Amino acid sequence: MSIGIVLLLSADPVTIQQCSRALQEFSILPDVCQEAAGALHLLNRRKFDAVIVDLQLGKQAGLILDEVHLSPSNRTAVTFAISGSDAEGTASRKRSEFVFERPLSMQSIRSTLKPAYGLILRERRRYFRCPISIPISILRQRMPEVRCYSVNISEGGMAVSTFIPLIVGEDVQVQFTLPGHKVPFVADSKICWLKTGRLGVRFVSLSPERKSELQGWLSRKLEESLPESVACQFRKAENPSIDEERPVS
Repeated sequence: MSIGIVLLLSADPVTIQQCSRALQEFSILPDVCQEAAGALHLLNRRKFDAVIVDLQLGKQAGLILDEVHLSPSNRTAVTFAISGSDAEGTASRKRSEFVFERPLSMQSIRSTLKPAYGLILRERRRYFRCPISIPISILRQRMPEVRCYSVNISEGGMAVSTFIPLIVGEDVQVQFTLPGHKVPFVADSKICWLKTGRLGVRFVSLSPERKSELQGWLSRKLEESLPESVACQFRKAENPSIDEERPVS
């Protein structure tokens, strides 16, 4: 199991091999595209924690980086450029957060990935959905309380199981208590989707204290779901002081 999924766009087999190997050392799964059209197709259909674009692709590279920033699901993904030498490449470098400088080596790729690792992990955690069934109360204005159970929960909301019809876009208040917590969570929320027997709730307002508690709880659950070899990298990213001098192997 991986910590994150990265879209890697390059037409150079050696670059693909080097980057893929380094990403896998960090327990990050690369999804490789050799053409901009294929990368664009994936960006419109999948969520990525990071995107790496080879600037040797010229104008296509810049277009993909622009598309990442405009994408509803990928605009917060961590962006990397693999350096190019032309003017277009120089302009595209400024659209990315990190740059892999050519000539590439395993050590240089690792050196760039290491400071970005925490950002990739944070992006992964933001979209991590923890499967869990706990009692949920949904409060509606001038309507009876809806009591149901969660299906999963993330930083941004939850899916719940109920056959009671609610309205997409409806403002509600959601109340629940996480396992191991005594104080209930109260979140002003919005119904964002409906399916037979299920609905999606997006948290609109959650107090900073409760938001921090939820993030911490989700981090622990994400770590528990990972194999130990991957969880070790997770803990290092959460706390860089752990085994700081030991290289990733």
